[in-house]
Amino acid sequence: MRKKKAFITGISGQDGSYLTEFLLKKNYEVHGLIRRSSLFNRGRIEHLIQDPKIGKNLEIHYGDMCDGSGLFATLSKVQPDEIYNLAAQSHVKISFEIPEYTFDTIGGGTLRLLEIARSLKNDVKIYNASSSEQYGNVNSKTGGSEKTIFKPNSPYASAKCYAHNLCDIYRDSYKIFICNGILFNHESPRRSENFVSRKISISISNIIKKRQKFITLGNLYAKRDWGYAKDYVEMMWKMLQKQKPENYVISSDKSYSVKQFVEKSFKYVNINIKWHGKGLNEIGYDSKTGDTLVKVSKEYFRPLDVDYLLGDSSKAKKELGWKNKTSLDNLIKIMIENDIQKN
Repeated sequence: MRKKKAFITGISGQDGSYLTEFLLKKNYEVHGLIRRSSLFNRGRIEHLIQDPKIGKNLEIHYGDMCDGSGLFATLSKVQPDEIYNLAAQSHVKISFEIPEYTFDTIGGGTLRLLEIARSLKNDVKIYNASSSEQYGNVNSKTGGSEKTIFKPNSPYASAKCYAHNLCDIYRDSYKIFICNGILFNHESPRRSENFVSRKISISISNIIKKRQKFITLGNLYAKRDWGYAKDYVEMMWKMLQKQKPENYVISSDKSYSVKQFVEKSFKYVNINIKWHGKGLNEIGYDSKTGDTLVKVSKEYFRPLDVDYLLGDSSKAKKELGWKNKTSLDNLIKIMIENDIQKN
């Protein structure tokens, strides 16, 4: 029986690495796109490449979502059964600094991919990574669902809306099997270090080992729906196994502030955080020693922030069998334990 072929853009990222592991266990032949640079960026998947048993079913291709001709040549050669479009400049704050590049990788890259998909010989299925950031501040207290309108608050979110809408258009116009997965915040030890969840877990590891005195953060009151990336990637695959392509929200359906994330993280290492002051002068301190462990800096605020995000994954629960397996407390445990052991 012929192995199914999957092609993953952004394979070297957090989601790409977990998805690759998942698909290889499903006996897929996995092909991944990595942007060529002067340094190898394969740290999250190197253990898979070097594995003598499963590495033979993994092939890396070097290319760029901004290079349509190169992307066309690679996909024409691979002829995948499934495409998982995960590539992006994915940091929201950075998207304000490099908006054109952010749009080109996400919006332009998705358009190039969809145009190429039209020319492939087989009936390819496509998963597109949408984002909870697309909702902006219109998300209701009952949670953002597949029917909630989008009101993006950043170049990143705007580019994701463009890509999401394109996928809907190409699905309806050309009858291509395309699913948009609107995944709310999902974290892991493989999260990049410039994201707040990983910044917190690494900083706490450093504080425990007396390599660092405090953490400096931005908006402590932004609320997010946090989950574990390893749980979420299975739903990407499940979307493409359905008979009919549709869009799905994947979320924990619970919302916590950055401040609560900080408190829970310190609590795991037996430090109770108390707060004093307001705005940029607010600090978090150890209730036992009085040491300042959290500071706030304007540097880490976005020009326009999203104050509150909460998902409504009821459709995915009903149709995909989605269940959030990892609580925020357990996610924090996984991340901090990893960073303590790693560092």
